[in-house]
Amino acid sequence: MDIMDTLTSPSPDPHKGYRPPQHQRRRKAASSFLDLTAYLFLPVFSLLFLRGTNWLTTNLSVLGNDSRRQNAFVFWGLFVGIYFFILLTRIAGHLPAPPRGVFFIPLSLLLLTCALTMPYLPEQFPFRSLLHVLFAFLSAVCLALFVALLVFRLYRRQPDQFFLYPVGLSSILSGCILLFLAAGIISSALEIFFVLSLSLLCRRLETRLART
Repeated sequence: MDIMDTLTSPSPDPHKGYRPPQHQRRRKAASSFLDLTAYLFLPVFSLLFLRGTNWLTTNLSVLGNDSRRQNAFVFWGLFVGIYFFILLTRIAGHLPAPPRGVFFIPLSLLLLTCALTMPYLPEQFPFRSLLHVLFAFLSAVCLALFVALLVFRLYRRQPDQFFLYPVGLSSILSGCILLFLAAGIISSALEIFFVLSLSLLCRRLETRLART
């Protein structure tokens, strides 16, 4: 049976959906934290980290080399990685069977962690700097691939319910391409746009699935 067929089929047990009050409180607390992170913490942390910089002529890796920003860079990166790991794991958990590409979730966090531990100093450590760029790029690709596999599958099964999510994801990727063309590099603007917009899309999707 298809995943979405299972998702939309009625349960034979009328009490299967029951959750005790303590479980419901935990879910509400987790949802509140995810909302605060998507709509407040991530935007604020990003603005503070990039304060006083040109968003189109530099990127997060270069800024992370500044001794005054190194700790903030590692904190921001881990915060983003853990947030997406929790959020995407919750999204996968709303489905009765693991969606395709679920392995991309831990892989993305692992690649991001590897990128954060690799210094980006091309003149001093060219190979490590190359690995840093490769790990960071692949981490973002893993995120995008998992979300793409999920939203387009949901859309194919229930187009009337999920048609906005493929449109949103396509708009995010188009915006990233435009920012890359505008700056000629993977700039801070592109990186922050990708992280913030994808986090909002995933948060909306998780909320939508939680109601299904």
